[in-house]
Amino acid sequence: METTYRANRTHLGYNVKRLREILGVKQEDLAERLQLSQQSISKIENKEELDNETLAKVANALNIPEDAIRNFTDEGAVHIVSNNFSDNSSAYNSYTINNPIERIVQLYDEKVELYERMLKAEQEKVALLEELLRNETAAKAKG
Repeated sequence: METTYRANRTHLGYNVKRLREILGVKQEDLAERLQLSQQSISKIENKEELDNETLAKVANALNIPEDAIRNFTDEGAVHIVSNNFSDNSSAYNSYTINNPIERIVQLYDEKVELYERMLKAEQEKVALLEELLRNETAAKAKG
């Protein structure tokens, strides 16, 4: 028995899922961008047909053209995704792609800021304790 597999280009939900995965975007992240639940994204990805409004919103959230979802093929997707990363035009919205390196840098910067705030708080505590110690030493010297 021979089984053949054919890419289903008309299953828009599957196309959304594949492109989302290629772009490294988690369902939770896409849900946040669309102000939906993760379960809603899962339902979208299981639908064979998507209305034009949903398709437009998903494409916008993923920073890709709607045609990339409609006409998905693995080869075409790689081409569109690679162009998306190299194109800095203002045609794309302000959502950022989940780039692990950028996320690590962002977390590192946040960590540095936190340490700087903690260091400043500790320095203020030390200065306050030194002042209290000087005042107490001065009071004992007088008394």
